[in-house]
Amino acid sequence: MSTQSHHPETMLLHAGWRADPATGAVAVPIYQTTSYQFRDTEHAADLFALKELGNIYSRIMNPTNDVLEKRVAALEGWRRRASVLRQAKRPRHLRSESCSCGRQCRELDRPLRRDMEICSPTRSRIRVSRVRFVDPIDPENFRRATDERTRAYYAETLPNPKLMVFPISEVAAIGRPLGIPLIVDNTAAPFLARPLDDGAAIVVYSTTKYLGGHGNSIGGMIVDGGSFDWAAHPQRQPALNTPDPSYHGAVWTEAVKPIGPVAYAIKVRCTLLRDIGAALSPFNAFLIIQGLETLALRMREHCKMHRRWSIFCAPART
Repeated sequence: MSTQSHHPETMLLHAGWRADPATGAVAVPIYQTTSYQFRDTEHAADLFALKELGNIYSRIMNPTNDVLEKRVAALEGWRRRASVLRQAKRPRHLRSESCSCGRQCRELDRPLRRDMEICSPTRSRIRVSRVRFVDPIDPENFRRATDERTRAYYAETLPNPKLMVFPISEVAAIGRPLGIPLIVDNTAAPFLARPLDDGAAIVVYSTTKYLGGHGNSIGGMIVDGGSFDWAAHPQRQPALNTPDPSYHGAVWTEAVKPIGPVAYAIKVRCTLLRDIGAALSPFNAFLIIQGLETLALRMREHCKMHRRWSIFCAPART
């Protein structure tokens, strides 16, 4: 049983887990396992056919990781979540703000500005097209940089190093009628900002930073807001609206309808997470959960220190 409270401090302590039903233990256990027992062959078939959500293999899903996912999703105000970025079919354009941090600029600019070919075991090729960097000082710059190949807008709530707050609602409002999701990296402002409430479709985190807080665990997360219509503009999102040969020809927007509008998150979990294996270990998930319990306190103190620093650095009045 988990809490039904909507108070953020309470959710950080109890969302996704209240107590073990067998022992009453309130601490989240570390499920250090690779595999799970199916009830019967029908249960196994339902899991693999996406008729039912559940544990298949810890590379895809683990009970400890599930608590972490539910807790961060509750903090963001949504219930669906995933753990790695999805695959987009060629050609793909991203629109990104100009003031991204150095690491992010390298990740977007160097690999994606030039064409790349990624060969899969089936010898199919994915060609990634380029990224255009957009100055968010005028949100309409995103509209002007958009063409028929644009797949997503990508931004940070507080980009490093300039810390200019990104206009989330304005850019999201431009993209949604065009079938373009806004993906927001909220690593710098957990608990302080909820981009999904302002129209973002996807929120991503480096859990290594404020969410974990202790500098002991590397990790990352995606929260799928469950509010973006991935099927409304199929030409924008071909990876979700055409048969996927890696999953028995499933069309993801159709396959997940019984679950909800979460084609993005389910495709991530069932294909990329499965194939690449970028899974967070249960032990690291446990450590990040410990960090979440103090997130509200730490973010308040960070804000207090920032205000003090700003006052200290303010120019003297004449």
